Amino acid sequence: MLSPAPYLARSLGALDAILGKAEAHCAAKSIQPEVLCLDRLYPDMFPLARQVQIATDHAKGAVARLAGLEVPVYADDEQGLGELRARVQKTRGFVESVPAAAFDGAEARTIHVKFGPREMTFTAPDFLFGYALPNFYFHMTTAYAILRHNGVEIGKRDFMG
Repeated sequence: MLSPAPYLARSLGALDAILGKAEAHCAAKSIQPEVLCLDRLYPDMFPLARQVQIATDHAKGAVARLAGLEVPVYADDEQGLGELRARVQKTRGFVESVPAAAFDGAEARTIHVKFGPREMTFTAPDFLFGYALPNFYFHMTTAYAILRHNGVEIGKRDFMG
């Protein structure tokens, strides 16, 4: 199985850069970064901070589970853009630290994901391509859209890294 690590690392780098542009935007427009972190596209959607947290959770979760490692746990207490960037950078560091050899035989693994009382079971390919990557990119895209909606000058090139 191909390791998702290089692709996730590149996208995490793009997310870090996008958040960096958001910091610059806030400074230029005298906007408190914490306010931007609480913004959302629609009232029933998660705010920017939670979108970034969930995206990083899916990145580290995918890599760890496919490599047969313990999934790192983060506190989900980031409140500013700098703290969100630090989380993205920490996640990218973890993703890049897992050697390619750790994914040898990953396609034969059964992946279990627990959500409160509910547990889902996947084959490794179904987990990666049908669950982990779509969820990662959904939340990264939503974070991008929140920032773009708020006037941060970012485009497709920024998203693609």
